[in-house]
Amino acid sequence: MRLELTGKRALVTGASRGIGKATAELLAEEGCSLAICARGEKDLLGFADELRSRGTTVFAQAVDVAEEGRIAAFVDAAAEALGGLDLLISNVTAGSAKGDTQWAVSLATDLLPLVRSIDAAIPHFEAAGGGAVVAVSSISGLDTASPSAPNSYAAMKAAVIQHASARAHALAAKQIRVNTVSPGPIYFPGGDWDRVKEGRPALFEDIKSRIPLGRMGRPEEVARAIVFLASPAASFCTGVNLVTDGGMVSRVQF
Repeated sequence: MRLELTGKRALVTGASRGIGKATAELLAEEGCSLAICARGEKDLLGFADELRSRGTTVFAQAVDVAEEGRIAAFVDAAAEALGGLDLLISNVTAGSAKGDTQWAVSLATDLLPLVRSIDAAIPHFEAAGGGAVVAVSSISGLDTASPSAPNSYAAMKAAVIQHASARAHALAAKQIRVNTVSPGPIYFPGGDWDRVKEGRPALFEDIKSRIPLGRMGRPEEVARAIVFLASPAASFCTGVNLVTDGGMVSRVQF
């Protein structure tokens, strides 16, 4: 299948590790120019240099998307640097820590950056004749079974799915598509499930045993779902939530 992404201009948040990094790498392989951001400047800039060494045009900037005004400013700067914007991948999360204060952190990190980045991207998409947004949610946003838990992470991931769907319907007339990908447990060195494996091996094995495919997912497997939905190959898909979980969610998905 041809994804028809050559020459597209893509922005990826949380691009220095895990799913965001794998997504940026795949977009680069498909011929996109990239704007990438993350909080950690060292890893981000190192990754940007790797991409440039392969011939990819990259605009990189350390950004804490939880700070009001930062993500909108980055969207505008990215569009200026790349000569426009076609794709937006919203990927940042505050994680699943518990406690009263975490609710405000999750709102500021998981949900509001999606709201603000779409708003900032709309005029750039309109100038390009359309665009595509993919928001990264989680199966925790649509299922209460373990590893989901009654915490701010699950609630905000549910809100991400709802907001993306609402914007999909509102923006369709402008030829702006908005979709969501909801991963299950994804393992990579230094990630959350790597820490669980080291610190709580029994829990790690229990969760893995509940995945019908018999293993944790890999970042590049989620990236493929994201890049497909962002691409012209998915031109008739909007308001879709693509669950990418190895079969872990047992409900009928329709």
